[in-house]
Amino acid sequence: MASLSSQPYKGSRDYYPEDKRIQNYIFSTWRRVVESFGYEEYNAPLLEPLDIYAAKTGQEIVNEQTYQFIDRGGRHVAIRPEMTPSVSRMVAARRQEIPYPARWYSIANFMRYERPQRGREREFWQLNTDIFGVAGVAADAEIITMADSLMKAFGATKKMYTIRINNRRMINFMMADYLGLDVIQSQLMIKLFDRKDKLSAEDFSHQARDIFGEDLSDDGMRKINSLLSATTMAQLPQEVLASDSVREVQELFTLLHEAGVDNASFDISLMRGFDYYTGIVFEVFDNSPENNRAIFGGGRYDGLVGLFGAEPLPTVGMAPGGTMMDLFLRTHELLPTLTSTTDIYMVVLGGVHKAAREVAAKLREEGVRVAVDITDRKLDKQIKAAIKQQVVFMLFIGEKEVTDGVYRLKDVAQETEQSLSIERIVTTVKDHRRKAHGEEDFDL
Repeated sequence: MASLSSQPYKGSRDYYPEDKRIQNYIFSTWRRVVESFGYEEYNAPLLEPLDIYAAKTGQEIVNEQTYQFIDRGGRHVAIRPEMTPSVSRMVAARRQEIPYPARWYSIANFMRYERPQRGREREFWQLNTDIFGVAGVAADAEIITMADSLMKAFGATKKMYTIRINNRRMINFMMADYLGLDVIQSQLMIKLFDRKDKLSAEDFSHQARDIFGEDLSDDGMRKINSLLSATTMAQLPQEVLASDSVREVQELFTLLHEAGVDNASFDISLMRGFDYYTGIVFEVFDNSPENNRAIFGGGRYDGLVGLFGAEPLPTVGMAPGGTMMDLFLRTHELLPTLTSTTDIYMVVLGGVHKAAREVAAKLREEGVRVAVDITDRKLDKQIKAAIKQQVVFMLFIGEKEVTDGVYRLKDVAQETEQSLSIERIVTTVKDHRRKAHGEEDFDL
């Protein structure tokens, strides 16, 4: 019989302790920022009925990217490819009971059958934040301000990223009223705009002309070029500037400026792929030449809750991904040095295991995380194990230390050693935590 593969499923990954430290650092930073805005955590099932995605997510995701199957009860289900339909279903179920505005967030994993590539995996983790029950642009501004705060919490400066903004209502106006496209043509053109950066100028023009049709292609391309040449809202064609959606975007930029978000810009080509967006859409874009791409995005989706039989509810949300955030932090060298979650590795000398266990128990009662070497191996091998595990401190305990009640504590990185009582050991470890991680002692 052939041996089993030690590799994970294609497009997924194993998180070894050193990888999990980084993931937990990202998650803890997300959690700290969104909770500072008053958002509360929720979760939803990993499996959902397929039809909740078929309704509005988009046919490409449903037909080509979902992991779906028929369960033993004959139900057509899917592993969630995103959270928005699930949270909309949850809100619809208690539409009349929930206090509004409702600010919710989750950190969860998802699966999509996509081609694995740099920054994209089939199994991925996302932060999902949504505010339910506010129709005005104040909610859009809050979500985008929170996105900006997330980036700053990781140490990013405004030169490292740009927040690009558009409005789906403006897009719909441009497609129907300015370009003169019908519903089917509009959907095709929106998808083409969404893929614009992945196409050559020639391919984009050729596909756009096909959508217009031969008789209207010249006039249509002239109008598209006038749209794409607009780098500010003031440069938009007058027919577009007259729409209400333009004033909505202008009001949003005013609120963002007041909130100190000054690296946001208007992008007429920003579409966002999901079919459920109804208003403001945005993306946080990495400005680095090494990773010049969208990190994450979000927008307004006012119609999704109503699909579940409840009264429609205005909603805005965003969904940063863990893989792209990790890539951004590495690209800009923003990842901190993260040591083991274990505070102390206890090196046991001379067989004093009973005393070592008692000392470890006292330290744990005080909130210190202690691993005791229980192998009876030689001193040098215990020390090598502690160093390899990237612990902050080693604690040496032998017969002399047990008799004196004073133990040798070594800072592995600083290569300094002190003889301390249990009380002083606790103080030293906790002081190190505060200095290393700040007052918010995040869970590594």
